Amino acid sequence: MTKLGFTAVAATGISLALGSAANAEPKTLMLHQWATGSDAASIAILGEMFEEAGGSWEQTAISGHTANTLAKLRSDVIGGNAPAAVQLKGPEIAEWNATGMTSNLDELAASEGWDEVVAPELLPVMKPAGSWVAAPMNIHRINWLWASPSVMEEAGVEKLPETWAELNAACDKVVAIGKICLSHSSADWTDSTLFEVVVYGMDLDLYRSAFVEGDPDAIRSDGMIAALEQFQKMTSEYMDPGIFGRDWDNMPVQVGNGDAAFYIMGDWTIGNFAASGFEQGSDYICAQAPTDWDGAGFILNSDSVVFFQQNDPDYQEGQKLLASTILSPEFQTVFNKSKGSIPARLDVDLSSGFNPCQELAQAELKGSIEEGTLVRSMAHNMTVPQAVRGAIMDNVTEFVATPEMAPEEAANRIADAVEAEM
Repeated sequence: MTKLGFTAVAATGISLALGSAANAEPKTLMLHQWATGSDAASIAILGEMFEEAGGSWEQTAISGHTANTLAKLRSDVIGGNAPAAVQLKGPEIAEWNATGMTSNLDELAASEGWDEVVAPELLPVMKPAGSWVAAPMNIHRINWLWASPSVMEEAGVEKLPETWAELNAACDKVVAIGKICLSHSSADWTDSTLFEVVVYGMDLDLYRSAFVEGDPDAIRSDGMIAALEQFQKMTSEYMDPGIFGRDWDNMPVQVGNGDAAFYIMGDWTIGNFAASGFEQGSDYICAQAPTDWDGAGFILNSDSVVFFQQNDPDYQEGQKLLASTILSPEFQTVFNKSKGSIPARLDVDLSSGFNPCQELAQAELKGSIEEGTLVRSMAHNMTVPQAVRGAIMDNVTEFVATPEMAPEEAANRIADAVEAEM
């Protein structure tokens, strides 16, 4: 079983024809780990929206690591008291669905046309055995390049780099003027986020074989060794020693303040920029992270809510209300405007109130779908089982912390660790 995070959200002003059971009053119990800060605020808004839509809201927040929430979920399920709704991601959805304990949302999905509007890469995740059991809240793009216009100008970098060779050339210029080229904070998930962007940008087929299928031979390949060489160049030459002591959410500040030229991270970075008062277009600009192949590229992550079978008609109706609200255009708009992500529905208009980077993300998502380059994120728990993901991430971070390690050795270590978990 894999790691668990949790979110669920509802929107106001939604008229639902859900075929309610006689006298049932919609209720929900949400299990999640969004216990503090902006995450807790998002859950609070969720509760308000669900109640305004006619539901009765309860929640259980588990502080700390995702594993703590998973332990609570397992305990509740074993005790015969499964929560009505829990956020699960990627392979976790299929694993819990295989227990036969998830609710079937097909009737609701058909009546609201979810198959026609939700991004196609999400369909096999939300429908692991062919039936809807989960509702996606958003789409995060992982492969973003954030840049400081002022540092680029000072260093003589005339345009955003589009290939890894162009990024290296730009970084050489930035380092020459005494600035940090790549802002970074070393942790297992941040290191693996950056590394998967490198692999994807160098060889799309390799990414699919190694990080979607978990093929050890692909991980040992010359292509992976080349990706590790590029990654090591970035971590050893273009970052500063402070990467081992920073909090990840301070990284955008280096770009916004003009201390660093570039930052490669997902679109939640928009929220970090906004919280620090930085403006898109002046303090930072955005583009697709480098690729050595032409076209739109998109690495996808998504928060989703899975529903567990309930005997109480009130909770059954609450699940319908919550799922319908999550997939409504109204909620998809309100939630994603503030989160930096884009709607899981492809038919939501982003021309009013969304950040220009979000508008670009939606356009390039559609382009990536058309070109067949859309993939799910390994680092953000959307592809391989958690044990395999953990094996990859642990070894990638060891590689970052051990600059003398040869890329070939790193490739073999990662492959060996993956094989041990399969």
